Amino acid sequence: MSLNYILNTAKNRTPILDVIRNASKKTGGSTKNTNCKVKPKRRGWKVQDGHYVKAGHMLATQLTTRFHPGLNVGFGRNGTLFAMEAGKVVITCEKFDPYWEHTWVQRIYGGREDQTIYKKYFNVIPEPQHNRFKLIDEV
Repeated sequence: MSLNYILNTAKNRTPILDVIRNASKKTGGSTKNTNCKVKPKRRGWKVQDGHYVKAGHMLATQLTTRFHPGLNVGFGRNGTLFAMEAGKVVITCEKFDPYWEHTWVQRIYGGREDQTIYKKYFNVIPEPQHNRFKLIDEV
């Protein structure tokens, strides 16, 4: 029972309920990103043009196909481009000639029949192999 209820019943002998609601939590100022559950995905280029990579290294992550796999580059199920061999990364912008009769091509590139379309390709040029062995006898 609250203190006000006891004092009012002692004076009047008729109970008068005074309910006082106290705060259950302290009020605090807002802070930014304290318990942020959403993490950024950090999509895009992972390796720049001219860098050396090992086999399996991630080159780019993407949601839609912005970058395309070229020489010695694999394409993952989620759109990730990765190196299939060790070597130097070369990014090229190449002309694309689509098959205009296909329905998907018409949907994506509709109205651009008279324009030249370019696409970015990731290529990995493999490192040259060593020439340490000499052929002595043929079998």
